[in-house]
Amino acid sequence: MVVYPKIQGLYKRYLEGEKKGKFIIGQYSKPEFELLKDIEWVWTEKIDGTNIRVCYYTNPLVVPSIEFKGKTDKAEVPKHLLEYLRKTFIAEKLKEVFGIGEELPDICLYGEGYGYKIQSGGKYVNGEKRVEFILFDIRIGNYWLKREDLEKIANQLGINIVPIISVKTIDDAICDIKKGIKSTFGDFIGEGIVGKPKIELRDRRGYRILTKIKVNDFKEE
Repeated sequence: MVVYPKIQGLYKRYLEGEKKGKFIIGQYSKPEFELLKDIEWVWTEKIDGTNIRVCYYTNPLVVPSIEFKGKTDKAEVPKHLLEYLRKTFIAEKLKEVFGIGEELPDICLYGEGYGYKIQSGGKYVNGEKRVEFILFDIRIGNYWLKREDLEKIANQLGINIVPIISVKTIDDAICDIKKGIKSTFGDFIGEGIVGKPKIELRDRRGYRILTKIKVNDFKEE
């Protein structure tokens, strides 16, 4: 099942010297970001977790019909998180939502696992000894679903979806980040935001245009 594409940071980074790894403010990492900087983007909270893929194989002859994978096929999913995923994503429920049949494309739900023993202090679950999965994308065959479809499916499956923080231009989103965006999960500063143009766009290679901005990227500016 396809791994989630790397989300490009907004600006280029210094490759050496004292500022190695820091943003070069104003030097966009992709020309598309500069071209689109004045349009409205949809910004969702970036969750500090472990990347999870829920792979649902619609062909009824495939066993198992569900697999749980990390960011890569070699990545190991923590055992306590894997146990939660198995209880949450039941084959019959996925069949009810997506269907089954040899002619249907396979489906991948992309999200973050978070909570106990995943972040220090389990900040997203108020320090409780539990884990959860939060959805941020779904790919059906070669198609990525729209936000409204993601929300509908998340509701049907009884799972969380990354919250929308704002709808605004890149510069306005940066202003918010510099102030420190409060997480929707509690009284702490969120890790950052992930942005998509309001209408999905792709570059000349066919990759979706996405970017991310972390609070730490502007801490020492």
